[in-house]
Amino acid sequence: MPIEYLGLSSINGPLIVLEGVQDAFYDEIVEFIVGGNEKRIGRIIELYGDKAVIQVFEGSEGMSLVNTHTRLTGHPMEIGLSREMLGRTFNGIGQPIDDLGTIAARVRRDVNGLPLNPVKREYPRNYIRTGISAIDGLTTLIRGQKLPIFSGNGLPHDQLAAQIVKQASLGEDSGEEFAIVFAAMGVKHDVADFFRRTFEESGVADHVAMFLNLANDPVVERLITPKVALTVAEYLAFEQNMHILVILTDMTSFAEAMREVSSSKGEIPSRKGFPGYLYSELAAIYERAGIVEGAGGSVTQIPILTMPNDDITHPIPDLTGYITEGQIVLDRNLNGQSIYPPISVLPSLSRLMKDGIGEGYTREDHQDLANQLFSAYAKVGDARNLASVIGEDELSPIDKEYLAFGKEFEEKYIGQGPEENRTIEETLDLGWELLGRLPREELDRVNTKILDKYYHPTKRDEGVTTSASPGSVANKEM
Repeated sequence: MPIEYLGLSSINGPLIVLEGVQDAFYDEIVEFIVGGNEKRIGRIIELYGDKAVIQVFEGSEGMSLVNTHTRLTGHPMEIGLSREMLGRTFNGIGQPIDDLGTIAARVRRDVNGLPLNPVKREYPRNYIRTGISAIDGLTTLIRGQKLPIFSGNGLPHDQLAAQIVKQASLGEDSGEEFAIVFAAMGVKHDVADFFRRTFEESGVADHVAMFLNLANDPVVERLITPKVALTVAEYLAFEQNMHILVILTDMTSFAEAMREVSSSKGEIPSRKGFPGYLYSELAAIYERAGIVEGAGGSVTQIPILTMPNDDITHPIPDLTGYITEGQIVLDRNLNGQSIYPPISVLPSLSRLMKDGIGEGYTREDHQDLANQLFSAYAKVGDARNLASVIGEDELSPIDKEYLAFGKEFEEKYIGQGPEENRTIEETLDLGWELLGRLPREELDRVNTKILDKYYHPTKRDEGVTTSASPGSVANKEM
């Protein structure tokens, strides 16, 4: 029979110290009864002899040293799982908040995940279509991959996340089951309402399981939200054989919550005040993506993080880059030009892209086309730098061609409407249309056979102006 402890030893923010504890273990869930009726839960995060340090998920407000009864449950935090979780909305620790009743759980699983034998992992193959050309064409998302989005304060990463949820699919011809697990950490009420409304109005809510930790929710709850979401994703993928895309926003809020709790515990800080175990905590989340041998599904992750002061060397994006397989970087200058989504192509990459595109997956020309677009856009940067020194009128004819290509590439290829959902064929054909504005001899990254098949010289439109809606382009004869 579980032992019930009366009273507490000390309270420090969301942390509580309990003395005289017997047979407790790390990560064990603890139940509190406050004032004789209110129930709260926490987990043990440190043990010193008979002393236990406990994080309270709902916060310690209203708790005192004498009005609290504590009971150890004997198990780590678990969540009940079912396919019925799709189409539902939960708080940060997996409790329904959509007034649709409780979930009839089929199984219960530890939110910290189960150990996975590395040799049982399968190499990620095939792609997930987002309908966004800058991602599908140049930084293709592969099933089982972890591909973060590096953003900044004020950039439209929330709108981009919602668009990916609305448009993501396994492709037009796939008959496999696909669903999305969406977890938001530390978001404001208006942002949470935006996500709810967007998913409902677009008709995709029925295949989305949404977890919301709001800005005014306890900071400790933020630390458990991504683990709860990934536990649901793993159940749907590895036990229900579904392909699951997990979107986590914002990992910066998660890391800052970790820093706050670490400071409350009196731990010695590392870079920028973050705890020294930030890397291992991020890795414990990101590495829960992949494909497992014998399972018909996969878990793919798109973590979104806002870089403080747009600093890509900040510990959060820096450590994330070490763990994940590439990144998609949003650019403030493109956003200032009303180009949506403002994806900066050159620093963005998908390290697994080459293994999930091409013949049999997307189209035979995909890799060569992407290589050539990267190369041409890099030369656009060189031409712009030269023009800033000697003036555009003094540029060579080919440099002027690259300037014109760069303008159209940003407006037509990178830029697209927030409701525009492009197929992979439309994305690839648009890439060839833009390359057709350049002389054939400049296309040195494409196999000759593919060049013969897909390259068609095209005359550049005389006038290109952007319309009122971001990302759209109107061509007018001058």
